[in-house]
Amino acid sequence: MYPRVALFSMMLAAASLPLYIHLPRFATTELGLSLSVVGTLLIGLRVMDFVQDPLLGWLVDRFPSANATFAALATLGMGTGFLLLFSVPPLVQPVLWVSLTLILLFTSYSLGAILFYSQSTALAQNDGSMIRLAGFREAGALIGVILAALAPIIFAALTGTSGYAAFGVSLAVLCAVVWHMARPLWTIASTKAGKLTFSGLRQSGSSYLLLLALVNALPVAMTSTLFLFFVEDRLNLTGMSGAFLVLFFVSAGLSVPVWTHLCGRFGVRQVLLPAMALAILCFFWAALLQSGDAFAFALVCIGSGAALGADMVILPVLFSSTLERAGLQAGQAFGLWFFAGKLALALAAATLLPLLDLAGFQPGSNNSVQALNALGFAYAVVPCLVKFVAIALVLRMPKEVSYP
Repeated sequence: MYPRVALFSMMLAAASLPLYIHLPRFATTELGLSLSVVGTLLIGLRVMDFVQDPLLGWLVDRFPSANATFAALATLGMGTGFLLLFSVPPLVQPVLWVSLTLILLFTSYSLGAILFYSQSTALAQNDGSMIRLAGFREAGALIGVILAALAPIIFAALTGTSGYAAFGVSLAVLCAVVWHMARPLWTIASTKAGKLTFSGLRQSGSSYLLLLALVNALPVAMTSTLFLFFVEDRLNLTGMSGAFLVLFFVSAGLSVPVWTHLCGRFGVRQVLLPAMALAILCFFWAALLQSGDAFAFALVCIGSGAALGADMVILPVLFSSTLERAGLQAGQAFGLWFFAGKLALALAAATLLPLLDLAGFQPGSNNSVQALNALGFAYAVVPCLVKFVAIALVLRMPKEVSYP
């Protein structure tokens, strides 16, 4: 079962952070869209998610016998969306084409992610270990993020093109394979839970975790959105983006069992707070870097990746265990959870990209000192400030929330 869990998680991860890493550059260089248009488009799609994600969660809760069908729809939709977005030239105006393909891709991703995480309780009950399940799930996600983040760079080196066309085809093939391999996951039935209500979310402490998830996801969303720009335009380290991404996500993956062990021994607050402090230290250090600081930025990637590992393994398990303890249905709840994560990514793009546009920053161009300073401020200083807010929320975490 666990390899299938990791495989499905790997597929889902390709439509999360990697998409936000590559989409701004793909849309600007391949389709001629401006950063402001890309940012506006992404935040507009999050408005759709505000209604869509809870509705998809309701469907998953309402029709548990249709899990296999939902999984097929999700994987088929993701594969088609990847193919149309990256590999097929726009058949209509580029803005409309990107909008339509992203709607298909994001809707399919939402359905698959909500189904997968809501099924985690049943899978853990079948095995008896939520922590072990979470470890395989997040390990698969990290592998997926690494592969999807590096794939266009590798394809570009092999083909002499931008690499995006091959990227779309490879992701479509991956989705088809995952659909076939992961089918047994949807045959395990979960125990019945009570209907999800806002009062139930509030009384259980789950609503507080949703707020924490949103705020805590913002710094990573900001740095992910601007990562390629920072490396190639601010640090002038073109060609090293792939190596830095590997360092970042491998560090996150290696840190997961360490954070898991520490949580069981010392408690969530005592682990989350140092992890968040580590992230702030890395953001602050990144703000001081200058052109050519490759070794220093490698250390930043290692440290910030380790901090991300704590977020990835602790917060979803906290949310799952809190829902299970309160006897609440997980489908709609995880619809809200994933909406919070995607909202963070969209807010990062919708606020930072237009501001960089106003500052005169243009990817791959001869930018002014003012534009590059604006990029450094947006990449490093703003996430640092937001992380302080997340720390304040952890310090005020209600007693209802505890580690399983």
